[in-house]
Amino acid sequence: MFVKINSEKHYLWRAVDHEGEVLEAFATKTRNKAAALKFLKKMMKRHGKPEVVTDKLRSYGAAMKEIGNAGVQETGRWLNNRVENSHQPFRRREWAMLRFRRMHTLQKFSAVHASVHNHFNHERHLVSRDIYKARRSAALAEWQAVMG
Repeated sequence: MFVKINSEKHYLWRAVDHEGEVLEAFATKTRNKAAALKFLKKMMKRHGKPEVVTDKLRSYGAAMKEIGNAGVQETGRWLNNRVENSHQPFRRREWAMLRFRRMHTLQKFSAVHASVHNHFNHERHLVSRDIYKARRSAALAEWQAVMG
């Protein structure tokens, strides 16, 4: 995803799992094989090898070939929708903050935003109101215990 910092284009690499939770976020100035390789290695330390990469960016293919996991890049018309939809809450919060001024701030914010959003996102459309309210209050109680 593209993010402007002081009217200069930067790139935010994000790994999203099959449920839409953001696993990893990494900010760079470039969008090439070296940046993709750095991101994939960082992600693989925590989460292991990716099963599927759905982005059409050719840098992913080159980086995956170097890692030895070349056959996992799938590029279909709607395969990347889960990742693209995960950008929306981040974009709303970025707009409310009136953009970023430093790449370090972007990196820090994206990591914190991902973990907080994952904790409180309960997919309201899949459950009844009572279950949703119970899960939401449990998440809030857990959050207050962690922060308190």
